[in-house]
Amino acid sequence: MRISLDLGENHKEPSEFRDCIVLADRLGFDTAWLGDHFLPWYHSGNQSSYVWSVIGPSLEITKKIKVGPLVTTPIGGRYHPAIVAQACATLDNMYPGRLAVSIGSGEAMNEVPFLGEWPGWQERAERLIEGTRFLREFWEKSSYFDFEGKYFQMKNVFLYTKPKTRLRIYFSAVGPKAAKMAGECGEDLLTLNSHNSIDRCKSVIFPAFESGARSSKRNFSDFRKAVSLNFEVGPRDEVLKGARESAGIIAKGALDEPDPRKIQEMGYRNVSDEELEKHMQIFESWERALDYVSKFQELGVDEVMLPSGPDPGTINKMAEKILPHFV
Repeated sequence: MRISLDLGENHKEPSEFRDCIVLADRLGFDTAWLGDHFLPWYHSGNQSSYVWSVIGPSLEITKKIKVGPLVTTPIGGRYHPAIVAQACATLDNMYPGRLAVSIGSGEAMNEVPFLGEWPGWQERAERLIEGTRFLREFWEKSSYFDFEGKYFQMKNVFLYTKPKTRLRIYFSAVGPKAAKMAGECGEDLLTLNSHNSIDRCKSVIFPAFESGARSSKRNFSDFRKAVSLNFEVGPRDEVLKGARESAGIIAKGALDEPDPRKIQEMGYRNVSDEELEKHMQIFESWERALDYVSKFQELGVDEVMLPSGPDPGTINKMAEKILPHFV
């Protein structure tokens, strides 16, 4: 099982994220994932770098680690899929095999400023499926072509700078409908432990993904499952106090709220400690955390993303306490 890091997008300057990736590369983590946001998840995070400007320099000064956005949104709001395709192709051309690509249907805070509205889930899902097809055709077509979709149309287009490797797509899915879509459209499922427990992954999310993968009539053995974990190690009261700042992420309606200030207020007003504990694991020791991570390996997960944030101390601790058991 590969061990990666979720560095997020809040609190630190872009150069500090780059430095954390350099550290993660030296320590032997598989991938460093960076949030791809226009606005931050919560107001006091006070930073929201443009992820594509961080990825290139990070790949240039590291040796092995993969780097990618968690997640990017080729749904025609902030990003047209043709632009995502070109950005990915350029980076893979320069650093073959080291760009990680994950996609999702987005959040209102990142898309409403560009779309001018916030489509319902069904439309966003359709846009994502169509955008995924667009990515593949742009990467793979050997001559000029037309793309005729419901949401995207382009005439007589061609991507000159191609990727040097076949880029895999991690398809973000929280619920079973999206998980089935991930199997139908992507190669790799990415789901969130904050919304899906181990039991729910096993009984609901993974079977839906596998169903979609089999229906795609592609080689199912090549499909992979990745889970972004949400845990902290420390005294319960201290952990809950620290997590309160970002609690709005799990508040009902947060995905549909375009204002990070209001999302943060929702976390303080509408999310109880009990609700917080449903969405994150709190361990009093790193040994307990290691046991928890190991359960995902037993479940057949191919990659876990550890919630390090852009914190060198946490990254070093995860490298000491967790990483050696999976290499």
